[in-house]
Amino acid sequence: MKLILTILLSISLTSCGIYSFTGASIPTEAKTIWVDYFSNKAATVQPSLSQVFTERLKDMLLEQTNLSLSENESDLSFSGYISKYQIKPMAIKANETAGQNRLTIAVKVTYNNSLDSENNFEHTFSRYRDYDGSLNLSDKDPQSGEPVEEFLIEEITKELAEDIFNKAFVNW
Repeated sequence: MKLILTILLSISLTSCGIYSFTGASIPTEAKTIWVDYFSNKAATVQPSLSQVFTERLKDMLLEQTNLSLSENESDLSFSGYISKYQIKPMAIKANETAGQNRLTIAVKVTYNNSLDSENNFEHTFSRYRDYDGSLNLSDKDPQSGEPVEEFLIEEITKELAEDIFNKAFVNW
């Protein structure tokens, strides 16, 4: 019985591509991936955001797949730019100051699968985080102890990278 179960499990995991426990489905022929530098074309430019986001996406793809990073032609590629970096007040207090602010980051992504062009996409991903309006972005975050802006960027870029990974490989 154990042998049959093992054989069925092996077949189901390898029948239509490479599957991982994250639910990702990556074509078996795919060996390389390329991530272009995501420049910041937002109206407000945060100096480190492009580098932080690009590296976060590369790290996630390398950690969650068995693909190798390539500088030349690759089987799968991601490119795009940061289209929005916006801070706006969300909750106004009686003295007309912001009780809560929202940082929103949006990224326009082009995914190219050279092995199967039906999976290509161009999509804008957006995520936000709210924070206490009494804090400046350079203040220390009460949770992490790092500057508020750094903490928010880390959290938002992690979610954006997950969304991009899911759209490319989990087909949501």
